[in-house]
Amino acid sequence: MQEHYSPREIEAAAQQKWQRTAAFKAVEDTSRPKYYALSMFPYPSGKLHMGHVRNYTITDVLARFKRFQGYNVLQPMGWDAFGLPAENAAMKSGGAPAAWTYANIDYMKKQLDSLGFALDWERELATCKPDYYRWEQWLFTKLFEKGVIYKKNGVVNWDPVDHTVLANEQVIDGRGWRSGALVEKREIPMYYFAITQYADELLTSLDTLDGWPEQVKTMQRNWIGKSFGAEIVFPYDEASVGHGGELKVYTTRPDTLMGATYVAVAAEHPLATQAAASHPELQAFIAECKAGSVAEADMATMEKKGMPTGLSVVHPLTGDKLPVWVANYVLWGYGEGAVMAVPAHDERDFAFANKYALPIKQVIAKAAGDDDFDATVWREWYADKDDSVKTVNSGKYDGLGYQAAFDAIVADLAAQAHGTKKTQYRLRDWGISRQRYWGCPIPIIHCPCCGDVPVPADQLPVVLPENVVPDGAGSPLAKMPEFYETTCPTCGGAAKRETDTMDTFVESSWYYARYASPKCDTAMVDKHAADYWLQVDQYVGGIEHAILHLLYARFFHKLMRDEGLVSSDEPFKSLLTQGMVVCETFYRDLPNGSKDWIAPQDVVLERDGKGKILSATHRVDGQPVAIGGIEKMSKSKNNGVDPQEFIEKYGADTARLFMMFAAPPEQSLEWSDAGVEGAFRFLKRLWKVVKEHADGGVVAAYQGGELDAGLKELRFKLHGTIQKVADDYGRRQQFNTAIAAVMELLNTYDKTDRSSDAGRAVAQEVLEAVVILLSPIVPHLTDALWNALKPGSELLAQAWPKVDEAALVKSEIELMVQVNGKLRGSVTVAADAAKDVIEAAAMANDNVQKFMEGKPAKKVIVVPGRLVNIVV
Repeated sequence: MQEHYSPREIEAAAQQKWQRTAAFKAVEDTSRPKYYALSMFPYPSGKLHMGHVRNYTITDVLARFKRFQGYNVLQPMGWDAFGLPAENAAMKSGGAPAAWTYANIDYMKKQLDSLGFALDWERELATCKPDYYRWEQWLFTKLFEKGVIYKKNGVVNWDPVDHTVLANEQVIDGRGWRSGALVEKREIPMYYFAITQYADELLTSLDTLDGWPEQVKTMQRNWIGKSFGAEIVFPYDEASVGHGGELKVYTTRPDTLMGATYVAVAAEHPLATQAAASHPELQAFIAECKAGSVAEADMATMEKKGMPTGLSVVHPLTGDKLPVWVANYVLWGYGEGAVMAVPAHDERDFAFANKYALPIKQVIAKAAGDDDFDATVWREWYADKDDSVKTVNSGKYDGLGYQAAFDAIVADLAAQAHGTKKTQYRLRDWGISRQRYWGCPIPIIHCPCCGDVPVPADQLPVVLPENVVPDGAGSPLAKMPEFYETTCPTCGGAAKRETDTMDTFVESSWYYARYASPKCDTAMVDKHAADYWLQVDQYVGGIEHAILHLLYARFFHKLMRDEGLVSSDEPFKSLLTQGMVVCETFYRDLPNGSKDWIAPQDVVLERDGKGKILSATHRVDGQPVAIGGIEKMSKSKNNGVDPQEFIEKYGADTARLFMMFAAPPEQSLEWSDAGVEGAFRFLKRLWKVVKEHADGGVVAAYQGGELDAGLKELRFKLHGTIQKVADDYGRRQQFNTAIAAVMELLNTYDKTDRSSDAGRAVAQEVLEAVVILLSPIVPHLTDALWNALKPGSELLAQAWPKVDEAALVKSEIELMVQVNGKLRGSVTVAADAAKDVIEAAAMANDNVQKFMEGKPAKKVIVVPGRLVNIVV
């Protein structure tokens, strides 16, 4: 065993051995319980960052722990390889996205290996490979035939210069992020997954996910947004509209229908189009609305604007005519693109009505009566849906509570064929068409005779050409006859292949299932392998994916279940959402008003005794720099730490230990150079402790026999630690407390006399356990230490240490003794000592006698196993 801890040599040796022996290859083995541990796979952007390191280390710790417990473990890795960043990089470099992507995969794979993750690389997949997306296309065709995927016109952000759809986040101040052109709202044909068909199951099955954080489940419930209300029909006013027809709106508050004073429609609504035909000013306003964002979040915060159409609809119960307005806050793609406005009881409608001097009619009041309604100042008028509020100014419905008014009004609407009860969801069908190149081709052929025809299974995959360099002006596929010119599989006539590609969320929605059988070339997943490995037992990733990715993956799992591909209802049994890695930021203001962000390693800090920063200066020029606060590590703030540089300096095990010790996994982790140094010192100390013991020669671990009090105490601490660490890794998933427990055990070890033969045997027992307890976190170091402690045996073949219950039974215990509530001494008594014996021992303590000052005890309180309090 070498003298000093040298991570570079130790880690290289361990990794080479694991690779040579295929140590982490997973195979189906029904003789053992299985454990499928999975991290959210990375986008191959070029380099790992510390957020990746933390995410994958958490998963690796759990996977290695379960292996020691006897589980058959699967921990795969792959690449979420399609997407816009590759196109952007290609446009900058003049190369193809495929070449950029594959080069990044090669580099990042080496980085992952350097961190010692127990990954089964034989199951590696990349979503940009045809053998992966072939099955995505196959499922698409099946769902298209069933109607779960359909085509319709959808409203999108359209860049008229780049000829492409933009995501909401790519629209900056109303302009395309790349071209700078004013963005338009356009209706274009798109393909949709009918996720709303599964809305109720996606909602109710959240209750079965006991291993998920409540925060994530709440976010999904809110996103699905189940609500109970009514669909109300407002007939067109024939005098103004000029023909029969009706306007449909959905509301969760039909009890306020008598307070509706106008209706608002989206810019794309037929009534808006009709009114604008002879109204240039309205035409201009509609164009302005169409140029805005289609994001709900933007709608909520934007200035509410509107314009009257001059048209009216008829109130279904009163017969009154309600004016129709075009409003920029109404989205065409949501419901029927129309809302009924009750300004007295809706904050948005209230502001709109006051802005445009529209009527405001109160129809809800507190049971005791509200006589202070003010149509100029908003207040929450109906927060409660119970009998604490009553209807007013509502004719025959006056005096009814919420539910009674709801039922009575809906019943009258139904009787007149003007409305019905309806359950609705906030969730909308998932539009997956993208006018991008670097994505999975949509397997549809457009035939002038047969319409939209799915590509037959024997013609899949529709392969994306990889030698294409995009220029940003629309999809290159639409300019490549060699790609889109084809024949109809139904009639054999000339036809055109679809040139849109799929939203990359599609690829990441089912990759976890493909890992069960990544090389299967006869099915999307091999049913036998899927039934063995799925569900994923532990999924780990950032909470920023709590809604879209996790919701789409749950949806896809149900789609695959209904196709007979998987047997379970949910993909992920347990979910851990790790916090961010954050670090101090420093900067100097530049003359142009921007900031020059300075890397933390280039800053010298002066701190007070409590660690608070007093001043910061630049390491090079010694001049002050501004402190920007603690923020997520990022390139933009120049406060990231390169994992590769870190590993070369300290080793992967130091990175892993620091990441697991600095904070519980679900909390943000603040990067600290002092904390890193502390982790490195601990590993050097552990190396030294084991080396000192191993230098004494090979010895068997303690198996039984007489021990002195110190060694008994050490074994008591050892087996309590084994018990605690197993619980910390398994049930609690709090790795920082597990590490702290091992550190405390080593402190006890250092204080114990181990010079006897029995002491050497107990020391061996302790150190063998310590090595296994820490192995999930620092696998390279512990592999080397095990070789020193147990030459000729393999650490990975060991079982988790068993708790010796006998060692946890103490023959003697120490009790603290108080006098009038203040600590004055301690006594050691038999663990099963009677109360009178404990009292007598406490009263006989010299220091206790001193503070009793000769006074008799009025009361003696014995707290079993803890203390004695003597009241005088």
